[in-house]
Amino acid sequence: MVKLTLYGLDASPPVRAVKLTLAALDLPYEYVNINISGKEQLSPGYVEKNPQHTVPTLEVDGHYIWDSHAICAYLVSKFADSDALYPKDLLQRAVVDQRMHFESGVVFADGIRSIIKSVVFFGKKTMPKERYDAIIQIYDFVETFLGGNDYVAGSHLTIADFSLISSITSLEAFVDFDPVKYPKIHAWIQRLEKLPYYEEANGKGAKQLVAIVRNTKFTFET
Repeated sequence: MVKLTLYGLDASPPVRAVKLTLAALDLPYEYVNINISGKEQLSPGYVEKNPQHTVPTLEVDGHYIWDSHAICAYLVSKFADSDALYPKDLLQRAVVDQRMHFESGVVFADGIRSIIKSVVFFGKKTMPKERYDAIIQIYDFVETFLGGNDYVAGSHLTIADFSLISSITSLEAFVDFDPVKYPKIHAWIQRLEKLPYYEEANGKGAKQLVAIVRNTKFTFET
């Protein structure tokens, strides 16, 4: 069995997506916490592993993969007993890929990173209303994506769910989630919360991120 080492921190949504995938596959791994506040990700040793100095980074027998979506796809393709989490059928895979691109390019970029960078790292106390509107639009999109399905890419659990649940549950740090307005998202979250590994892999870290952001007491412009 190859040795897997995951570099990250629990508050990071992309790290949590990888932890969910590792747990779903029941893969043992070493976890190395990276102190982002202390700029450990900028150390020469870490930059050598990942020139973009982001988390997560996965070490596989001396090889390094970064970007949570690439890591999750690799793990399933390499170690899973079936293709259920990342279908080989090209049409089904395209839907999973689209949801993951949506997570990285819209949910994480517009809904999380744009605010976290300003309020946590630069101490900004007020954010433009457009950032609030972007999060509402994200909720609207995901509610639509779910449609009549139990999961974001269809009728069964995939790595798209792991990617999106890590970010969607983090949006609570910025905008309170309305289960009445978004009943499909609410049911989907409850469905994933029933996974035996959910709390350790995602729930705990999501609470950490919410606490960090709310401690800044930032507000949106009206």
